[in-house]
Amino acid sequence: MSRLLEGKVAVVTGAGQGIGRGHALELAKHGAKVLVNDLGSSVHGEGTGRAADDTVALIVERGGEAAANYANVADYAAAGEMVAQAVDTFGQLDILVNNAGIVRDSAIWNMDEADFDSVIAVHLKGAWAPSKHAAVHWRERNKANGAPVGGRIINTTSGAGLVGNFGQTNYATAKAGIAGMTQTLSLELAKMGVTVNCVGPAAATRITATMPGAPAVIEANDVDEGEWNPMDPSVSSPLVVWLASDEAAHVNGQVIRAVAENIIWMKGWADGPTLNNKGRRWDASKLGAQLGIDIFGTRAPGLRY
Repeated sequence: MSRLLEGKVAVVTGAGQGIGRGHALELAKHGAKVLVNDLGSSVHGEGTGRAADDTVALIVERGGEAAANYANVADYAAAGEMVAQAVDTFGQLDILVNNAGIVRDSAIWNMDEADFDSVIAVHLKGAWAPSKHAAVHWRERNKANGAPVGGRIINTTSGAGLVGNFGQTNYATAKAGIAGMTQTLSLELAKMGVTVNCVGPAAATRITATMPGAPAVIEANDVDEGEWNPMDPSVSSPLVVWLASDEAAHVNGQVIRAVAENIIWMKGWADGPTLNNKGRRWDASKLGAQLGIDIFGTRAPGLRY
């Protein structure tokens, strides 16, 4: 097997279990040294633990190099210490995979302010803060060497963030924000040779298990063994490895979903049909009919100019 990441150093957040663990194992399989971050909290963001140790142990058992980090990625200072740990332990940072997340679902009329704030903090600030510290590290390297640094940020969105999902105004908002953050970071960091992309995995994880009728949790312990399961948390991990590699230096600012055997390029918000009023100000009393016929293509009776 060709190893795409020899000599690279990666940080993966939320990698103690699930999708993050799948990414960490796959990155290590391709030669990356991995700092495994996980606060060890519950799926609702409560408590702390040492889940990162289990992923580190799996990587080491398979001949890879890894170390654990237990930071809360929504804590700005702790995120900086995490990036510094990767550099101090392995000599540099090449790859940042922002994966950490929690859920606190309920319809908006039942959602507490704390439930909104917590989910936004872990997902959105928890992607921004490590990215900020990584960007500073890469900018310093770029200034010192005068050459592209080849850094990679791979963020994590979801179907909820791209098309919405009932009961997840906090989670969907955070995941949509991450897609928007990806677009801007890809512009800001391009000149120093850093690409920023976003993946949208689909898998049977602790987060999806909180939803009614969801499949049982599958743990990404045996990515190299057994029969392939389309809901395995590691399904998107080969895509993450490729985006992290030098082969993907031309791919920047993209959102790509990985669902079972499908890899789907998301086109995002793009201009659709346009209504032009030929230099005149719009008349609200006529606008509904114009939009209905010329934009939305409605056939509702009675609509006319």
